[in-house]
Amino acid sequence: MVSGLINANPIIYEKKERRARTATSLPDDDYAVEPIDQLEVFDHLRDIKDPEHPYSLEELKVITEEAIEVNDQNSYVRVTFTPTVEHCSMATIIGLCLRVKLMRSLPSRYKVDIRVAPGSHATEAAVNKQLNDKERVAAALENPNLVDMVDECLAPSYY
Repeated sequence: MVSGLINANPIIYEKKERRARTATSLPDDDYAVEPIDQLEVFDHLRDIKDPEHPYSLEELKVITEEAIEVNDQNSYVRVTFTPTVEHCSMATIIGLCLRVKLMRSLPSRYKVDIRVAPGSHATEAAVNKQLNDKERVAAALENPNLVDMVDECLAPSYY
């Protein structure tokens, strides 16, 4: 048994099968920006690795497609995640990983709101405040140790 982990034996869920996205065809001279939807956002986030375990956030049900809201017209995305335990010390790191992945993946016009699911974390309000404060996020991303941890979680896995 591994010691020092907050949740040494998490429940592992099966990954959902990836669905093919359909593209709309337009005449060659027309230009349209495809709207971002819930499935596209989920596809960006599903393979992020948990900071403590060799599993993805999808496999741990930390994120689900249903917990993502997208309003493309208003350029707004909200991701609600559920830590595996109420006292998860990695909740802010997980939220930071979600934010960074979306910053790197979505057009800059999107406002991204990252939240802990209501009632799922002992310090829910504090975590939500940290994750949605631009100055705190910017300061976190200036910390090389945090950036290394985020990059490790975002690195592609080949298992």
